[in-house]
Amino acid sequence: MVFKFNKESLKDKILACWIGKNIGGTVGGPFEGTTDMQDIQGYTTPKGEPLPNDDLDLQIAWLMTLDRAGARGLDANELAHSWMMFITPHWNEYGVAHKNLKMGLLPPLSGEYDNKLWRNSNGAWIRTEIWACLAPGFPNVAVKYAIMDASVDHGIGEGTYAAVFTAAMESIAFVENDIRSIIETALSFIPDESQTARSVKLVLDEYDKKTPYHETRCKIVELNSDLGWFQAPGNVAFAVLGLIYGEGDFKKSIIYTVNCGDDTDCTAGTVGAVLGIVGGTDGIPQDWQEYIGDRIIQICLNPQYLNYIPKTCTEFTDRVMAYMPEILRVNKVKAEYTDSDTEYDKEEAFSALEGYAEQYFKRGRFSFDITRPAYVTARVEFDNEPVAVPGEELSFTIKFQQLFIYGEPIEGYVNITLPEGWSAKYRKTVHIAKPRDIMAVSMPYQDYDITSDLDVTLIPGEIIAPLNKLYVNVELNTSPMPFIIPVVIIG
Repeated sequence: MVFKFNKESLKDKILACWIGKNIGGTVGGPFEGTTDMQDIQGYTTPKGEPLPNDDLDLQIAWLMTLDRAGARGLDANELAHSWMMFITPHWNEYGVAHKNLKMGLLPPLSGEYDNKLWRNSNGAWIRTEIWACLAPGFPNVAVKYAIMDASVDHGIGEGTYAAVFTAAMESIAFVENDIRSIIETALSFIPDESQTARSVKLVLDEYDKKTPYHETRCKIVELNSDLGWFQAPGNVAFAVLGLIYGEGDFKKSIIYTVNCGDDTDCTAGTVGAVLGIVGGTDGIPQDWQEYIGDRIIQICLNPQYLNYIPKTCTEFTDRVMAYMPEILRVNKVKAEYTDSDTEYDKEEAFSALEGYAEQYFKRGRFSFDITRPAYVTARVEFDNEPVAVPGEELSFTIKFQQLFIYGEPIEGYVNITLPEGWSAKYRKTVHIAKPRDIMAVSMPYQDYDITSDLDVTLIPGEIIAPLNKLYVNVELNTSPMPFIIPVVIIG
């Protein structure tokens, strides 16, 4: 079917998403990092001055990535490129991602290597609204891009599970008004055994028991004591606490969330965004809207690109809406804006890219993808971190795949350019079978046999540099250009 969205209604929800995000970030900002229960009643900052918020800034960076790469070119590697171009902070997982990307490590490897402390933290789930706004009511599509995003600085850990949960929740909020139903449906997108899922379920269970919210907050802290402060599972649970215990009241929900402490600008910002999507601008108290207005104050984007940065929530909304039909079309969903009633079928909408997250979570943590030329992709997977040890062999596997149906399989000749003194054992040819299903375009590496694996064993030389770069050159019989896969081994 062709999905139709009433343009003004959708625009109002997206605008309310950004206004709610701005409100939550401004109310919560002054209390970020607090470890005790708070007792706030509302704004504590001057009227007319929204606080700057990296949660919004990074989503503006993703908008500029779309401007640069387009919907079809948007993938994890393009987002990684944007980290290098647009994003200036080097704190926590942001800093780890910058360091790893500069070494040549691509996502999700860039979010896994040397990131034990921060891979489960908050950097990704706080910036998922843009994916929901680009895929309103299509949670699997929103989740696909949230995973690409989160993989850059969180790999495949709780930080990414949290991003999947919030992206699904925010996308579902466009077509569902019941907060409890939104949360429970979003839980189905992440592993039951994950700490994020267990933390969210704790909130729902305690609410059903009529446990006071401040006691539930303490139970969340206790459950996540092994991870500590500024970690995703506990903070996502604080946001869910505000949504559930706030019972639809915008101010109450924000206040309860901020009173839980920890990463308060992020937790309250997410609550404000979700309620903004559900209720539109009419659902946000007018006095709180007027208090901070429409402006966006940026803090962590490269000033070289200031002319490309939206200055208001309204401008941000218009620019996001311009991409929504294109993003959905790339993911095999036909959608358009209309002046008449919305036409939406939940079952069909939820089937788009169904199972994407489940498939992604099966991949190796220490892996990355290269797609070039456009018809073939390669996934490089290590069993462990790609670190060379003198006298020890190091192995990885390259999984090739066609992205489109050809009349015949692709054949390739493989040659690996190695650091001086290194040697390698590998097969010199690769046979890439055609996919059985065109869904491979948007859901690579399904269980059916559409890949060709190439096993490579490296034998380091006597000298192991801090960074050791090798290049897998594949001459394909379908392309005049070689397919070059860069691989970085850390010394």
